[in-house]
Amino acid sequence: MASEEDEPRNCVVCGDRATGYHFHALTCEGCKSFFRRTVNKKIDLTCPFAGSCKVSKAQRRHCPACRLQKCLDAGMKKDMILSAEALALRRAKQAQRRAQQAPTQLSKEQKELVQILLGAHNRHVGTMFDQFVQFRPPAHLFIHHQRLPTLVPGLPLLIHFADINTFMVQQVIKFTKDLPLFRSLPMEDQISLLKGAALEICQIALNTTFCLQTQNFLCGPLRYTIEDGAQVGFQEEYLELFFRFHGTLRRLQLQEPEYVLMAAMALFSPGEHPPKPRSFCSTTSAQTLSSLNPSIPGLLIFKPVEWVYPSPWSTVQARPQSLPCPSPAPYLTDRPGVTQREEIGQLQEEMALTLYSYIKDQQPRPQDRFLYAKLLGLLAELRSLNNAYGYQIQHIQGLFAMMPLLQEIFS
Repeated sequence: MASEEDEPRNCVVCGDRATGYHFHALTCEGCKSFFRRTVNKKIDLTCPFAGSCKVSKAQRRHCPACRLQKCLDAGMKKDMILSAEALALRRAKQAQRRAQQAPTQLSKEQKELVQILLGAHNRHVGTMFDQFVQFRPPAHLFIHHQRLPTLVPGLPLLIHFADINTFMVQQVIKFTKDLPLFRSLPMEDQISLLKGAALEICQIALNTTFCLQTQNFLCGPLRYTIEDGAQVGFQEEYLELFFRFHGTLRRLQLQEPEYVLMAAMALFSPGEHPPKPRSFCSTTSAQTLSSLNPSIPGLLIFKPVEWVYPSPWSTVQARPQSLPCPSPAPYLTDRPGVTQREEIGQLQEEMALTLYSYIKDQQPRPQDRFLYAKLLGLLAELRSLNNAYGYQIQHIQGLFAMMPLLQEIFS
């Protein structure tokens, strides 16, 4: 006879299958995420029916006010929700512990995984920057063109920027579809992961073109500067963060397998409901960071900005050009719609352990000191930077309407 502990337990809020104690109450994943998200948003909720709504698995989304009240009545505590810094710190500690337990040599399976990732990367991503020249670049972008101090016409640069960003996302989609582990996931999870990670993978790949000496991106015969970003319409604060990130990552002198494993970690991210944003990014104190590892100075922990995509993709193809430009979406969560969170989390852990083993398996390099921990911090920073990018492109006049595929990502 099965013991009482072996029997399935139900969420005290909605009656769905409980996954454990969250914020001091036995709840399901849905109510856990709802409680965290609602408390962090700090919105005053009001029930239109005098607080008498039934909260069940089927009806729990009908009245957020009654659902929140039932969460509180069940014993869920607001003060148990971790801050952004504490949540990022806990994740980094967990990743650090897993990495320390990993073998320092690549296994046969890990070597095969690296080769699969490299093959897909070389087929779809590795050469895409040389093809930017096909997308009607303004003359001043050519490396050998004499740049004049006067402003160039904005529209041709805006069109070119929209075209190359769409092209990069299309190539990243091809890259992911060439990975058997990714194709094995349910279609709704593939769509959610692509929406969350496509632009992050673009930035990781783009870093290979960043020139530390000139602080420019060199893509075939073309050169992109911070002035070009300002001419498109990006804010100065964002551009400074953007170029600082690429400089920091480029100085690590990553090898190609390290770049693709970093991209794979971004792709196979099950996501959480992050806290309400207060800025693009921030750092924790040096004392807090040292608790990760006493010998890791200056590791940045960035607060992810909230993100939301209210409806899942039905396709990963671009929408027709006639699609109207939507108003900016509210920022709530970065991987909504994911159903196989545990499986995807295991895939991300596999990528992380492979990256750690690959770094340890190489000949020592001066920049290798705590390289794995630095990459974890940069992945968190990239999440915040990309969310800020989404805000920027939706507020540059005319740009968002030129990129129907990115509209699909933010829809």
